[in-house]
Amino acid sequence: MRAALAPGVRLLRALPRDSRYRGLTLVLTFLCYTSYHLSRKPISIVKSQLHPNCSALGVNPHNGSNSTTWCSWAPFDQDNYKELFGALDNAFLVAYAIGMFISGIFGERLPLRYYLSGGMVLSGLFTALFGLGYFWDIHVLWYFIIMQVCNGLVQTTGWPSVVACVGNWFGKGKRGLIMGIWNSHTSVGNILGSLIAGIWVSSKWGLSFIVPGIIIAAVGVACFFFLVEHPEDVGCSPPLHHVMSEEKDPEGVTSDDGPLGASGHSSAEHSESPKEPSEEPEAISFLEALRIPGVVEFSLCLLFAKLVSYTFLYWLPLYIVNVAHFGAKEAGDLSTLFDVGGILGGIFAGLISDYSGGRATTCCAMLVVAAPMLFLYNRIGQTGIGTSIAMLIVCGALVNGPYALITTAVSADLGTHESLKGNAKALSTVTAIIDGTGSVGAALGPLLAGLISPTGWNNVFYMLIAADVLACLLLARVVVKEVRGWCGYMARKRG
Repeated sequence: MRAALAPGVRLLRALPRDSRYRGLTLVLTFLCYTSYHLSRKPISIVKSQLHPNCSALGVNPHNGSNSTTWCSWAPFDQDNYKELFGALDNAFLVAYAIGMFISGIFGERLPLRYYLSGGMVLSGLFTALFGLGYFWDIHVLWYFIIMQVCNGLVQTTGWPSVVACVGNWFGKGKRGLIMGIWNSHTSVGNILGSLIAGIWVSSKWGLSFIVPGIIIAAVGVACFFFLVEHPEDVGCSPPLHHVMSEEKDPEGVTSDDGPLGASGHSSAEHSESPKEPSEEPEAISFLEALRIPGVVEFSLCLLFAKLVSYTFLYWLPLYIVNVAHFGAKEAGDLSTLFDVGGILGGIFAGLISDYSGGRATTCCAMLVVAAPMLFLYNRIGQTGIGTSIAMLIVCGALVNGPYALITTAVSADLGTHESLKGNAKALSTVTAIIDGTGSVGAALGPLLAGLISPTGWNNVFYMLIAADVLACLLLARVVVKEVRGWCGYMARKRG
């Protein structure tokens, strides 16, 4: 007797062809970038194990020494260990920032499927090689720095590729909400990376890198076999990137004079006819991408927003260990709450920006509130476990919400801006420019934290608050244009 068709298969058959492929693209790119962040997170968890408080473990069982660093991993057993940790972070982040500006150019000219899957396999290799330093008993700083540099370069293949793929499949519509939910891959990857690294951090910290390296390489292989770059490749219709009527576009987003024209809210990417190789437009240059309205403002804003986010990414577990006196695993687990807040903040920012039409205004409002919340977290965040949990979630939402919105919906809006006249070759380059500029801040944040933290954690938080304020100020011009656009629309509506 033959069984009935599985319920899940019946559901898939009931869905329109376009919906099935859009769902596949969302899920696959979500898993891809989840694995990217999963492989970046272990270093922040393992730091506290590379230089633990050895006095709590008693004397050295091998020679009876009572040195406070006998259990540390050389070369991180010296008093300058925080500076060395900062050097490790910067090796990755500077390479990532430099590589990102180049990555988008390659991404526009190479098949995204090959580019993305190849980068993931190489990233898995270098992540695993870092962890193998434990089993090979390597104590040379340059080995770990070289692995970080190589990993930083190959990880630049990820973000421009996944944003370009999603932008190819989804039109303007509810892009903010869809990409806000989809962008939770960043926080999900950080959470999984923390939990996986925490399993082995106190026993064999090398596995905290090797296992994530295997995971990202495996997902890269899956990407090679299943990713569909363009709807036209499988006979699906391209999405609508342009809002065609004022009734559906009350803020005037299709006009360069409107507020969201300035912020890149409107776009045009595809023609309605299937893509023909002979008609494929040329990729735009770096300078042409910079001339798209809104690219410079959002790029500079992201520089400071990402500075704050990545400082938390790399230093929050160590801060919790030093201030709240938790163990390495407990601090890593608690730090995941910041990423839980990031998920909520990204969804909230996308939803509000879709409803209001104001990407810049949404970012600016969240950044304004984030500054005092960071101050409060440093002052009262460690007074009790309940307070710490609540403050971490709130700070995560306010810090990562604007960061998520800019790197997803805003990048896709700008990469399909109407000034491009339907050229689909800009999305990866624009995304790389925005995220590359943000990555400069991502490199500066952990570096400054490493230099400032010996003077006290209060000074680190003052630096983060100042960066938040600067990020907000850099969007002021775009916010003013958005507000003027709303006022003009309301005046026309009343008239």
